[in-house]
Amino acid sequence: MTQDILLETERLICRSWQDADLEPFAEMCADPEVMRYFPESLTHNQTAALIDRARAKHQQDGFCFVPVEIKDTSEFLGFVGLSVPAYSKPLPFDPCVEIGWRLKRSAWGKGYASEAAAAWIRFGFETIGLEEIVSFTADTNTSSQKVMERIGMSRDPADDFLHPMLPDTHALAPHVLYRLHRNTWARRQM
Repeated sequence: MTQDILLETERLICRSWQDADLEPFAEMCADPEVMRYFPESLTHNQTAALIDRARAKHQQDGFCFVPVEIKDTSEFLGFVGLSVPAYSKPLPFDPCVEIGWRLKRSAWGKGYASEAAAAWIRFGFETIGLEEIVSFTADTNTSSQKVMERIGMSRDPADDFLHPMLPDTHALAPHVLYRLHRNTWARRQM
């Protein structure tokens, strides 16, 4: 039985990290197709460290990226959630809270990212009281950009940036920024 349910949607549950998540998450983070918009795939140890950081950020901030699973089967799909970015170099729009997701390939194209992200957007605005939520990705990641648009976010090309953790010449350095303000979201809920 799933413990520590944080958010629930029609088909999905977002819950706390469990020790059993390491193996399916490590397999997912080692998949070059899943990680194609990141500088590199992750090793088993790097994935374990990522889970540890997510747990610590959840303790510190009260939220972070958490596992998402199918409600009926408990199948692990990946993670979705809100996070305060903690890069060693600042983003041009810091401070901020981002919404993000990473799902295994078999979960793509089924609306899971949009469904879970919409629940996190509601949580961010109604429960936490955020004024704005952002999302960003490599400019070539059109799949994630479509999710951002489906959940009501919008992009101003003037906000696009080079990711500070990558060399300016790196193929993944050009990033797009999407934003959603609470007032815009609230108007759409009426």
